[in-house]
Amino acid sequence: MPRHSSVNPMSLPLVLQPLGLAASRLGPANSGTGHPWVACLAAGVLSLGLALVPLAPVEAASALLESVKQNPQLSKQLCAEFKQLNAQGQSATSPQSLARVASSQGLSTMDAEVLTTYVIGLYCPDVR
Repeated sequence: MPRHSSVNPMSLPLVLQPLGLAASRLGPANSGTGHPWVACLAAGVLSLGLALVPLAPVEAASALLESVKQNPQLSKQLCAEFKQLNAQGQSATSPQSLARVASSQGLSTMDAEVLTTYVIGLYCPDVR
């Protein structure tokens, strides 16, 4: 029976181990018992896992963007603070500024950077 899979089954032992499948069953020495569907299944499981990984950061960034859109008063307040920092020669995206935003908003530093970027982009593009 010809194999229709272009996946090399010998390259999948790390994927197959969690599935409880022995890679030796797929090897050329045991080619009579190898199943091409196993390689396809393993590749599918790996693809699905990789496809779901980036969703959490994207959802978090989307929630931050929505919070900026829904709360223009907070955005305007942050803009005023950023403009004051700029007047003092400081950047609104400096580590110190991001730490202040993170602390005041209860965010991680990374989320504070995303929030700051959204606020500047939507409400005060002249801020640096």
